[in-house]
Amino acid sequence: MNRAAFLIVALLVAAAPAAAQEDPHLAKAMRVLSRTPLIDGHNDLPWAIRESPAAPRDVHAPAHDLRGHPPFMTDIARLRKGMVGAQFWSVYIPYEAVDSGAARVQLEEIDIAKQLIAAYPDVFEEALSSSDVNRIFGSGKIASLIGMEGGHAIENSLGALRAFYAMGARYMTLTHNGTLDWADAANDEHRHGGLTEFGKEVVREMNRLGMLVDLSHTSPDVMNDALDVSEAPVLWSHADAKALRDHPRNVPDQVLRRLPANGGVVMITFVPDFLTDRGTATIEDVADHIEHVAEIAGIDHVGIGSDFDGITSTPVGLEDVSTYPKVFAELSRRGWSEEDLAKLAGENVLRVMRQAEEVARRLQRERRPSTATLEQLDGKKASD
Repeated sequence: MNRAAFLIVALLVAAAPAAAQEDPHLAKAMRVLSRTPLIDGHNDLPWAIRESPAAPRDVHAPAHDLRGHPPFMTDIARLRKGMVGAQFWSVYIPYEAVDSGAARVQLEEIDIAKQLIAAYPDVFEEALSSSDVNRIFGSGKIASLIGMEGGHAIENSLGALRAFYAMGARYMTLTHNGTLDWADAANDEHRHGGLTEFGKEVVREMNRLGMLVDLSHTSPDVMNDALDVSEAPVLWSHADAKALRDHPRNVPDQVLRRLPANGGVVMITFVPDFLTDRGTATIEDVADHIEHVAEIAGIDHVGIGSDFDGITSTPVGLEDVSTYPKVFAELSRRGWSEEDLAKLAGENVLRVMRQAEEVARRLQRERRPSTATLEQLDGKKASD
């Protein structure tokens, strides 16, 4: 850690509330997060800015100033208090965007994310690789990655997929809430029984690029098909354990048991409805889901993906981005070691990124960009 990063950590510890200084588990959590980048898999701030009633799409509007008190779950002071080391900024677009040109809306969302990162150069820096994350975290800044949410954005085009990767997108959620021409969504009709042949080619091309395959929002059959096809570790940028909460967005144990062979990571989300059916979710519920994934898949296969600014309610005690250390403190109380907490915080995701990058380097030596189309592989035209 360089001198700048050390000073930031020292200031955070010095400014910690008395409760943190008196609680050995919270102190342990802060110690881990001071040396390991806490990588959150999913924050929807770019969409929140786009939809903001105060100034839609305007990153630079006074109401959206992240140095102040914007009407979001995210700002700079709270990111620092939460000890966030790296953030996948989601560039979500709704499924309905296909009616007006999904690729255009996706470009606009990427533009918002890039403006957001560039607006605070002393705080954020765009990361395109695992080595970037480590370097930026070491400099005391928050490494900022871009994650696409919803394969409808590529409009059945592998060329569009490659263009989005070139613009900085480092994961793509294969579906959002709508079933595509080539992949079934968890919350929609399952028309294909998983991935079509074109859908499998999307996964193969993502592997060749080094773009992470995000299986959040997909049906279990898509999860299994992707695990069959993918040569690189996959991830779930924001999902929970289906065994604890029987929700279609959560990951079944049968899939979790396949993760050691693939190397993938489930990033546990704070969406209350995915955590519990009681109505009010708690930090303890989040810890329960983390521990379940660790028990079934292994400690190397779990991470954090909050979905802040993409949700309207949160678990009690996890209201915004300042609260992550509370989750780590709860797990410490349950007996988690500093080594285990570091894996959860970011080491597991960094390993996934490194391995995906290694696979991409090999595949780029072995094959050229795919020119396959939906019509060629599935024998059908895109849905009207």
